[in-house]
Amino acid sequence: MIDASPRAKLLAAAIDHIANHGGADRSLRALAADLGTSHRMLIYHFGSKEGLLTAVAREVEARQRAALAGLDPAEFWRRLTDDDLRANERLFFQLYGQALGGTPGTAEFLDGVIEDWLEPIEARLAQLGVPEADRAAHARLGLAVARGLLLDLVTTGDREAVDAAMEQFLARYEKP
Repeated sequence: MIDASPRAKLLAAAIDHIANHGGADRSLRALAADLGTSHRMLIYHFGSKEGLLTAVAREVEARQRAALAGLDPAEFWRRLTDDDLRANERLFFQLYGQALGGTPGTAEFLDGVIEDWLEPIEARLAQLGVPEADRAAHARLGLAVARGLLLDLVTTGDREAVDAAMEQFLARYEKP
């Protein structure tokens, strides 16, 4: 059953809005106006602007983890680097930095930011034939490489270079 709660509807609208227009730099009142609601409703459902942005980033991450199981690594990389996700990726790195820096309202962002990815990546690595004893290290390495290259992409916009680097990384997992 699809969650049609007011919070879920606001979150879906915020995800769509940020993907198309950005929004991390907008005030809570401006974001509320963009979403067709009041700032009080956003505070009620998310606690703060940072709470809303954290919820957006966490939901986008959850959707990407769900997609991981059904795609080969190269397809998954193409999905992650799709231009439609660029604003959400920027938001992810902004929140990551703010949370690490102790910005009020962002600490929750760090909950699971690494750990939530490890199990689905390890499951994918098992399908690729990586020995069980090596999967945990490979999962962290893969996550670090992907995040590093995504940060490179949102910083430089050099899609060709990051794709080439990922291609080199993924080649290590190709079966002979």
